[in-house]
Formats: sequence, C-alpha cells, structure tokens
Amino acid sequence: QLQLMESGGGLVQPGGSLRLSCTASAFTVDYNFISWFRQAPGKEREGVSCISSSGGTTNYADSVKGRFTISRDNAKNTVYLQMNDLKPEDTGVYYCAAGLRGSCMVKNRVRDWGRGTLVTVSS
Repeated sequence: QLQLMESGGGLVQPGGSLRLSCTASAFTVDYNFISWFRQAPGKEREGVSCISSSGGTTNYADSVKGRFTISRDNAKNTVYLQMNDLKPEDTGVYYCAAGLRGSCMVKNRVRDWGRGTLVTVSS
C-alpha cells in the first residue's frame, strides 16, 4: 500500500495558476505511473495527466493540454501538477493516484489513491 497526500488546492480566479503536489510515503519509482484525476460536482472522475516512473513519459487530457504540466522529484517522492490559465471548468477535487502498467489516467487500473485537494476557479 502506498499512501499519497495532495496539497496546493485553493480558490483562484480564471486565468490564474496553481501548483498541486502529491507526496508519497514510499518509493514511487516502484509504480509505473502516477496520475492526476479530477472530479467536478455531479460529474464522473476523469483523468487529467500522468507521468511514468522515470519521468520520461507524460500524458495529458485534451482539455488541459498546453495549460498543465506534470513533473516529479523522485528524491522527494513527490509529483507536481502545474496548472496555468485556469478555467471555471477546471474546478473540482483533484486526486493523485499510483498504479502499475496500463494505469495512466485509467481509473480501474489505479492501485492507490490520495484523498484529494479542492480546486475552485471562480470570480
């Protein structure tokens, strides 16, 4: 079991930026992917981004491509999600998730979930 803790959420105006952090209790390099998901009120949880254990592979949902950047610092057991040019539709609870092969932004392939951090984009 891998314990994950998200931080960095908050209230931001449209066009603003936030950086989310996901810190793990153990070595994330033992997992193939760390993913970010989000869930807006009344909607299904959706994949946002993922990064491979080495950091060599990154993927993004079309809705955030060009605005969000995922990165990792294995020495700190931490994955980051830099979110720029935020839009109201980015509002939701953001979760980090660890999984093995095939788990990049795939909910039913995730092994361990964080509890989430709330991001609200509003004027």
